[in-house]
Amino acid sequence: MIDFFLDEGRLSPSDAAVALIVVGDQHHYLMQLRDQKPGIFYPGHWGLFGGATDPGETQERALLRELKEELNLDLEEIRYFTEFVFDFGFAGFGKFKRSFYQIKIERHAIDNMRLSEGAAMKVFPVRELLALPRIVPFDAFAIWLHAAGHTAMHPRA
Repeated sequence: MIDFFLDEGRLSPSDAAVALIVVGDQHHYLMQLRDQKPGIFYPGHWGLFGGATDPGETQERALLRELKEELNLDLEEIRYFTEFVFDFGFAGFGKFKRSFYQIKIERHAIDNMRLSEGAAMKVFPVRELLALPRIVPFDAFAIWLHAAGHTAMHPRA
């Protein structure tokens, strides 16, 4: 097993776009088990499908490209959900964003997908997913926000 803190290799942050792939109802998500290899963030963790944005590429275009590469999934419609901004100034980098998009699919659509990146893919009910010991933390938070919907957030009075 790769030691999470010592063997990632040299990592470089970048902007990324990922998909909250909702399967069937609002409480099941398709996840990717990240490869167990150095050079990637969170090896051996369950995370969302997607990836880095290439120079000059929009977040939407990057996500559509990544989903085609990783799952052979052709989509025409994705819906923006939220984004997190990370400040890597402490390490000599700038700020980077991770944009989250919602995609709804029916369970039978998984039969036409072909996993070409990652160790595995699996559909999880949200409660099981958020209880996993090895899940990418910021993806877990986005999933929690998405699943909780408006009930998780209350405007200030």
